Amino acid sequence: MPTFTALTTLAGKDAAEELGLALENLDSAPYGIGVFEIEDGSGLYEVGGYFIDAPEEIALLILTTAYGAKPFVVSKVPDKDWVAEVRRELAPVAAGRFFVYGAHDADQVPDDCMPLLIEAAMAFGTGHHGTTKGCLTALDTLSQQGFVGKNVIDVGCGTAVLAMGAALLWPGKVLASDIDEIATETSKANATANNLGDRIDVVTCAGFDHPDLLAQAPYDLILANILKGPLIALAPDMGKNCASGGHAILSGILNPQAEAVIEAYEDESFELIDHTKLGEWTTLTLRKA
Repeated sequence: MPTFTALTTLAGKDAAEELGLALENLDSAPYGIGVFEIEDGSGLYEVGGYFIDAPEEIALLILTTAYGAKPFVVSKVPDKDWVAEVRRELAPVAAGRFFVYGAHDADQVPDDCMPLLIEAAMAFGTGHHGTTKGCLTALDTLSQQGFVGKNVIDVGCGTAVLAMGAALLWPGKVLASDIDEIATETSKANATANNLGDRIDVVTCAGFDHPDLLAQAPYDLILANILKGPLIALAPDMGKNCASGGHAILSGILNPQAEAVIEAYEDESFELIDHTKLGEWTTLTLRKA
């Protein structure tokens, strides 16, 4: 399937996000859009669209003129097996006692670890990203400190790597949810591949908006590796669905965003227990007062 990228840069987050929305309204709309800050202190943002067919250059020119962006650079992406490419490049990752690996690295699994088999797939959470590694490490740390999760949920589960980590640490079932059906199907497949299919129940929904999730509340541990905006929006529901004395492990947070997330959760009676950084990403461990 042909794929084309169209990339540009411009100053200011608001303008970049507006340009990203404008790309969605093109007649030949892209199937994916990304807006990222260029982390060099310049204040510039990169806006990119991914198209099946080559985008109309005149339409892109109109957008760059309207938003003060540099001209889009359009490129054709080589036809590759990207999953195979990722498999070759992703080395196993140790996070606390967890060892995240792909099937192609099965011969490297140590004897004294908790192995998590995660294949490169169309869902977030291979263990290589600082947020996933941070959450797994925080999860292991909580366990080492004597916490036992009896009622655990992984909100925005991606590959269900965190849900599976909790299932390896403690007996009983773990709930997992994601708004993306691809993610929930991937999560079910991963749970089965790790012989945890009967230990992890996966549902498709936004946040806690599912009768099965509400019926199991309150939770003594909530795992959520998503993004700053959704984490802040979910804070009231997190407060309602976390048991008194329960914990939350949160990530998907850039280091400068951490204070805003902490404040949102302090407003819901959470207190900060641990704040760790891996590269540019933060992981927070909180306890419900």
